[in-house]
Amino acid sequence: MSKWNKLLTRICSLSKDVRFDELRKVLESYGYEMKVPRNGSSHYTFRKSGCMPITIPKHEPIKKVYVEMVRQIVESEAKNDENTE
Repeated sequence: MSKWNKLLTRICSLSKDVRFDELRKVLESYGYEMKVPRNGSSHYTFRKSGCMPITIPKHEPIKKVYVEMVRQIVESEAKNDENTE
């Protein structure tokens, strides 16, 4: 199993050891752009045209609710890939 598939598996199983950089990597691979916060905030916003923005704080460990949001994106992108085949 590739590193990418292992990462997606960890996200889909709502693993507690997912890091911010891993979520960023997944979101950016699906076309989301990260906006760097201003004024010392730790909350990063990811935007993609046609999709709701997602805000994730850069704290370790990442709370389950943020991993769940990314999981929903991974699952919806997987469905889109199946529909295009």
